[in-house]
Amino acid sequence: MIKKPLLYIVAAGILFLASACTYNKQIATPAQNSTNELIELNVSAALGLKEALLDIRTEYESNHPNVKIIYNLAAAGVLQSQIEQGAPSDIFISAANKQVNALAEKNLVDAGTRKNLVSNELVLIVPKESSLGLTSFNDLTQNSVTHYGLGEPDTVPAGQYGMEVMKHLGIWEEVKSKAVLAKDVRTILSYVETGNADAGIVFSTVAATSDKIKIVATAPKDSHEPIVFPGVVLTNSKHHKIAQDFLNYLTSPSGMKVFQKYGFQTTE
Repeated sequence: MIKKPLLYIVAAGILFLASACTYNKQIATPAQNSTNELIELNVSAALGLKEALLDIRTEYESNHPNVKIIYNLAAAGVLQSQIEQGAPSDIFISAANKQVNALAEKNLVDAGTRKNLVSNELVLIVPKESSLGLTSFNDLTQNSVTHYGLGEPDTVPAGQYGMEVMKHLGIWEEVKSKAVLAKDVRTILSYVETGNADAGIVFSTVAATSDKIKIVATAPKDSHEPIVFPGVVLTNSKHHKIAQDFLNYLTSPSGMKVFQKYGFQTTE
């Protein structure tokens, strides 16, 4: 028979071991959670990249279950202003160098991470059933064209490129009063689809998303600045390493395969 004092000692030992195990579990739990913590990566990106970026997000998140990509899609100039005003963002992807350069001047980007992701073409579109017979940008001067959609040149890169084309062709002063300025390329596409504009100037990849319009002309490459979509990690990113990894993924074979699927071209 075990004497009572010995019984008390054994019971106390069991309680001590149980308490130690519980304490160790409590210590281990935070470390385990921190490893599997869900990280939200905020990406401010030009609206023209929408379809490709949505597909890339699906692929990236499937391979990185602890990362959630949150997109803020808008005209590059609008995104630039938001970032300047302190909007939370880890990565900025523009549709032109202008906006990234402006942020770089204010030390808001990590210049060492900057890379050109893809390139594109600028096209003139008309409603699918259009009977105006437009075949070139010069045809915007015709009296039959009363309104055409153009992105606001100060904030919409496609509008900036479009204005450059028309200045190069020497028709800007003649046609600028016909321009219906839009906040982004998707709005221009909508104008043309619904017949609210006789024509519109958009990226070829945006035009490819609609079966209600047709492309009637492609702008000569020497008529505008090279169309590139630069990406960069922002200085105030809270997840710099992961942001860099995602930016690298965009130009990896897997990322480029998706971009090319939607008609984007590799940069030269």
